[in-house]
Amino acid sequence: MFGPLLITLREGLEAALIIGIILAYLARTENRQGFKPVWLGTSLAVATSLVAGFIIYLVAGEFSGTAEEIFEGSAMFLAVGVLTWMIFWMRRQAVDIKSHLHSQVKSVLDSGSSLGLVVLAFIVVVREGIETVLFLFAATRVAESPLLFASGGLLGLIIAIIIGYSLYKGASKLNLKVFFNATSVLLIVFAAGLLAHGIHEFHEAGIIPPIIEHVWDINHLLPEKATLGRFLTAIVGYNANPSLVEVVAYFVFLAAALGSYFRPSGAERVN
Repeated sequence: MFGPLLITLREGLEAALIIGIILAYLARTENRQGFKPVWLGTSLAVATSLVAGFIIYLVAGEFSGTAEEIFEGSAMFLAVGVLTWMIFWMRRQAVDIKSHLHSQVKSVLDSGSSLGLVVLAFIVVVREGIETVLFLFAATRVAESPLLFASGGLLGLIIAIIIGYSLYKGASKLNLKVFFNATSVLLIVFAAGLLAHGIHEFHEAGIIPPIIEHVWDINHLLPEKATLGRFLTAIVGYNANPSLVEVVAYFVFLAAALGSYFRPSGAERVN
């Protein structure tokens, strides 16, 4: 439940913040007539994301055996790559994303075309939506249960909308830097787990050799099928009997990603 909640909360809040910035700029510049095109673009982006999710799950259901393992492993690797890129992209863009969006909206308004606002809103929201669909698909492979998974995803989205609306109205003083840093760390850990699970799928398909099949086996202490074991599997990629390749990949990725994320940028080092 926590995995999908974290994904939809983070992605949903990013989308809500971007739309909030656009709407606030339109209101401040007395261009409220632009609200309708923005909401139209947002609605189209949500619909497109839902269709993309349906197609991904439909395609996944067509595979079985080795093909299924390859497809699921590849989806996990892709999710890890996109998730990692998204985390670092947001870290870089957070500094001037507001001014960048303002210049884009101003350019669209100057052109006198409402279609530009539809396209702008669509692009910024559909990116978050497609990312969410991809992450959720990868996460379903290690979910505790379908009901908890769906509940977590829905709850995260609801919280994101509430926080985004509160920030837009000025009713919330959420420290966004702390929020994004905390969720970024959790998502990096989540991505490390997906990476290990993707490797496990490729072990099953016979593509990646395990080198050592089981570095340890603590199923007798904390079974993967137990409630706590399933929860840890979904959140941090817990594996009671991992291969050597899985262990090395997990900790190397974790160290590299966390080290890079908290390394001061050029501007921060100068200051």
